[in-house]
Amino acid sequence: MPSFTAPPTTPTPVLSASPPLTTAFEDHFERTTLGPDWLATGPGWQIKDGKLCAQGAHNRGAWLLRTLPINARIEFDAVSDSSDGDLKAELWGDGRSGATSVSYTNATSYLTIFGGWKNKFHVLARVNEHAPDRLEIKVDPSSPREQERPVVPGRVYGFRIERSDGKTIRWWVDGNLMHVLEDAQPLAGPGHDHFGFNDWEVPVCFDNVKVTPL
Repeated sequence: MPSFTAPPTTPTPVLSASPPLTTAFEDHFERTTLGPDWLATGPGWQIKDGKLCAQGAHNRGAWLLRTLPINARIEFDAVSDSSDGDLKAELWGDGRSGATSVSYTNATSYLTIFGGWKNKFHVLARVNEHAPDRLEIKVDPSSPREQERPVVPGRVYGFRIERSDGKTIRWWVDGNLMHVLEDAQPLAGPGHDHFGFNDWEVPVCFDNVKVTPL
């Protein structure tokens, strides 16, 4: 990963309680501003051509201001405009935090990273995206398996992440199961009850969000 100056420390936003998500929530971003349902914790987030887009956010993401139940299904479309890939989401985080240094080792969430580290790995991590016990698939451009293929610039991918038993995170891309993480100490409850998107440096966009309680 290239060396960048750490983002400046900013005060943690003081938020009123997010409304609980008791029925399916959808957002197709057909507007010009982020709106009251989302909190951008860093620079580079904007609505562009009916999508939520970012560039250079340096792991300070955009959180959905809804309190998730322990079990939910999260679906969205994602596209990278770079050969570096790097499509990233955060699941069951605190809804307000982001990176405080260059290495994102103190997330409050599970992280899915599709084409991370310059399109070398597809990763599902808990709190620390660099953790040695993270789940990873090494990208192989010559592989016939879709799960091992690199992110293609401009291609729209359909993501689905769900937890239905209180402890097991499952992640699919275009219907292909990427990772299954069974967590003995699940991230759940206050401080681990929000969903958001993230970005490091490359231009990425997200669309057609649907979050369904299970």
